[in-house]
Amino acid sequence: MINSSSLNSIYYNWWKNIDKTIFLLIIFLFSLGLFFSLVSTSLIASDKLDTNNYFFFFKHLAYIFIGLLTLVFFSSLNERNLFRISIYLFFITLFLLFLVPIFGTEVKGSKRWLNLFFLPQFQPIELLKPFIIIFVATILCSEKNYNIYIKYLLTIIAIIPTGLLLIMQPDIGQTLLVFLSWAMLVFISGINLLLILLFISFAILAMLYVVFFIPKFIYIKSRILSFFNPDGGTHNFQSDKAIEAISSGGFFGKGIGEGTLKTRVPEAHTDYIVSVISEEFGVIAIILLLILFLFFIYSVFKKIYLEKSEKIKLVLTGAISLIIFQALIHLGVNIRLFPTTGMTLPFLSYGGSSIVGVSILSGIILNLTKRKID
Repeated sequence: MINSSSLNSIYYNWWKNIDKTIFLLIIFLFSLGLFFSLVSTSLIASDKLDTNNYFFFFKHLAYIFIGLLTLVFFSSLNERNLFRISIYLFFITLFLLFLVPIFGTEVKGSKRWLNLFFLPQFQPIELLKPFIIIFVATILCSEKNYNIYIKYLLTIIAIIPTGLLLIMQPDIGQTLLVFLSWAMLVFISGINLLLILLFISFAILAMLYVVFFIPKFIYIKSRILSFFNPDGGTHNFQSDKAIEAISSGGFFGKGIGEGTLKTRVPEAHTDYIVSVISEEFGVIAIILLLILFLFFIYSVFKKIYLEKSEKIKLVLTGAISLIIFQALIHLGVNIRLFPTTGMTLPFLSYGGSSIVGVSILSGIILNLTKRKID
């Protein structure tokens, strides 16, 4: 049994060895999400559901508290335990994702959420993504005498169940995110570029077939066609309002609480948080936010450059790539570079599953960027 002095010693060493810059950037990003929730989105969301005015703000605060506990837990594990626990959690969360088509809660035509009697409603894929990174990196860095191409094949076999389960929901955005992260890991591991381009081409063709020729995915087809034909499309309402909000906010914004996007677009506090921020605080706020993300990415890549372990390099690259791709997809949807996908912005968007998922990623990053003690 661990006594209080041992526990204090563990967390003293944890604080002494973690990268303070990365940790403070993570805390600051979470704090910004909480701030924007307080001043911009929570009041409207609460009014729509006729609840206490600060109900969603306090929920967001509770999610961040849970997220920070999760972050501390994963960042305080020793390296061996982190990888071992993550492999177990990969299979557990994959099993939870498997339960979604059977027991999942359907919202707006998609089954993406699981509502177990002993847990609040959550999205299993958000919890699974960090462990996919570790599982794929573990296969690629296995010391067994497998041919490297067999390892690539094993990684494909490892992610295909996730991709199929996501397509069944359907959730094309998360499917794309998972395959992009896999492609980044495989590319960094040294695969022949032609092979990865062939696989990506095959995956894109397969996805286009699914979207355009299977009736279940007709709404995704409509979104894509609407994206390329704005005048004749019927699925551009959210994107049009988001662009309108960014334009009306100008460089310095309308001011706190003066935005109207959050009253006109469902889920503005999750999928369109960048547009809400831009309307009230201006494009300058988004530029500063992007600089903050870039500094966070730079801080992690600086650690990757100095790291000697190939496995740790892969995991850190995969973790930060997952955050980059998700942020880019969210931003692209908000400025109408991509069709609507329903992707949250890491750290800032409201949502328990998203916050806990990015907290796990952050805990893994903090763990593997700790100061090494010989």
